[in-house]
Amino acid sequence: YISLCYFSTIASADKMSGYPPPSAYSSASQRTISEDPQQQEVELYESYKEREAYDNLADLYAVILATEHLERAYARDAVTREEYTAECNKLLSQFRLAEKAALGKTTTTETFMELYQMECPRARERLLRMGVPEQIKSGDDSGQHVAVTIAETVQMFITAMDAVKLEQRAVDELQPLLSDLMDALTRLPETPNDFEPNRKVSKWLQKLNAMRAVDEIDEDDSRQLYYDLDSAYAEFTRFLKRKK
Repeated sequence: YISLCYFSTIASADKMSGYPPPSAYSSASQRTISEDPQQQEVELYESYKEREAYDNLADLYAVILATEHLERAYARDAVTREEYTAECNKLLSQFRLAEKAALGKTTTTETFMELYQMECPRARERLLRMGVPEQIKSGDDSGQHVAVTIAETVQMFITAMDAVKLEQRAVDELQPLLSDLMDALTRLPETPNDFEPNRKVSKWLQKLNAMRAVDEIDEDDSRQLYYDLDSAYAEFTRFLKRKK
């Protein structure tokens, strides 16, 4: 009910400001149900399919807005590091699902945010560029913790490289694997700020985040991604040997 009321307000604003409503719903959103020009109401949908489409748009809007508020709260130290990381990972996962459900093949999240005048720079950076929570190194440098983190990082490297080798090329298949790998890499203690594996994985995350969930990388990108992951893994193992 809340989401329908919200998008009814948005649809009314679109008519007054000149913003075109989403094309799939234009016939429903432009029809009025009142004879009084001072009290016109927008009939938002005329079928279950159209109502579901508006609900999907509302879900995407809510995820973007929630991410913006979370980033602001963390910057103001209003949430703990653990709370921030857990909620941010959840929102990143929900964003990919909501984006895939809400947007057509020709529409991007950037276009959606511009259409509905969403001033959310922090969410734009986190969801569309970084794709992972803010990099926070763990303060726990105990031997057991480091060993677990190293094992997880090795596992993430192997999983990501196997996926590429098996010709998985869809963004919604590769992005979560690289996101998990980046999360593991950032939890490693004593890595330099310019650690090469982090730079290479971050570069690919930014590339995938700029694409839509339904998009796929081509064969050349797939080969380059595997090469970069393989070289990053080699650098990671050399780093571990130097630390011994």
